[in-house]
Amino acid sequence: MATETSPSHTSNPPGWRLPPGSVSLPEVHQSIEIPHGAGFWKKLLAFAGPGYLVAVGYMDPGNWATDLAGGARYGYTLLSVIMISNLMAILLQALAARLGIASGRDLAQACRDSYSKPVTFVLWVLCEIAIAACDLAEVIGAAIALNLLIGLPLIWGVTLTALDVLVVLFLQHHGFRYVEALVVALIVLIAGSFAVEIFLSRPDLAGVATGFIPRTEILKNRDMLYIAISILGATVMPHNLYLHSSIVQTRKYADTDEGKREAIRYATIDSSVALMSALFINAAILVMSAAVFHGTGHEDVADISDAYQLLSPLLGTTMASVLFAVALLCSGQNATLTGTLAGQIVMEGFINLRLRPWLRRLITRLIAIIPAILVVLLYGERGTGPLLILSQVILSLQLPFAVFPLVAFTSDPRKMGSFANPAWVKALAWSVAVIIGALNVYLLYQSVAGLG
Repeated sequence: MATETSPSHTSNPPGWRLPPGSVSLPEVHQSIEIPHGAGFWKKLLAFAGPGYLVAVGYMDPGNWATDLAGGARYGYTLLSVIMISNLMAILLQALAARLGIASGRDLAQACRDSYSKPVTFVLWVLCEIAIAACDLAEVIGAAIALNLLIGLPLIWGVTLTALDVLVVLFLQHHGFRYVEALVVALIVLIAGSFAVEIFLSRPDLAGVATGFIPRTEILKNRDMLYIAISILGATVMPHNLYLHSSIVQTRKYADTDEGKREAIRYATIDSSVALMSALFINAAILVMSAAVFHGTGHEDVADISDAYQLLSPLLGTTMASVLFAVALLCSGQNATLTGTLAGQIVMEGFINLRLRPWLRRLITRLIAIIPAILVVLLYGERGTGPLLILSQVILSLQLPFAVFPLVAFTSDPRKMGSFANPAWVKALAWSVAVIIGALNVYLLYQSVAGLG
């Protein structure tokens, strides 16, 4: 059932067909006050938060599978892919924040405004597939973590993850800042765990440094390219673009050009800093995997459970495995928070349908749980690793359908007015969009043609 509320942003540049209409996430829209006349740091603190909710999607269990596989098989080579993907993410998330603040629309609402109903419906279905793929990674990751820590069977762990909707609803009911605080706390715990893992694994620092230099070998090796694009899919997530364009509107900034420019500036700083934490964590997973598994006869490690079992004997301490599993559990639970919000945003934005949050979450979870249960029943733990990587490739294949509209909207002066992308940002953004599209086409071609 659609819920209409009065929009707080009344401006409607001629490039938009309709007024903003329903605000995005009405229960928390503009619920966080921005102190007027405060200094830089106080305002930055008030705006800080949405970037970290976005960042958790860049360090979810799907990233773990791809980063572990990349490090174990190819050493530090794919660090350059993580770095480039992260830089792309910083740019695209900044554009998402710009769209949400300047237009008063999230990306889903902007698509519904700009495209025909059939096109909008297709984009919605593709986005739901991407969210289901992401949810699949979270379900499996959390279930594996519970299995490793307390021995809970995977089937029960997968089923139990459907109940995390209660945590999301409880926190959101008490205020959006509580959601943000929990997310930041879990990110700090994940980062701390991997700081210890890096110390224990003693990586080759020269190898790490050279790993950040891009190599053409990545494009020539089909298997390496598959992992590289799955890293891209795990890093630049399509539903995060919808999410970010919405949750930046939780701040009560002034509805003036000056107020919006200030909000865009602080939101961009917030997301850029937050995504650098995601870069550290993703790089840390790959570096740890390369240091511990590559060149030691364990290059075939792509399974999270295998990595857990091998870390303690190879590093000589049980703490390594325990920290690994704790960080995995935090990662999976963190990502469920943003998945809930993203699902609500795209359903409301694309088709103007608003369901009760618990029902929306349960539907999304069931879509992810059913294939996860089937894989566990048919293949056991061995089937979860390839399924995680496949889920990230699916995410990557959905990326162009979110990225191209985002770049087009934010580059259009008719829609954005004075907030449209400057020429250099437009050129960079379109280049990133084309690169993402080309990489996906190339991967599909090699997969179908079977070329190496």
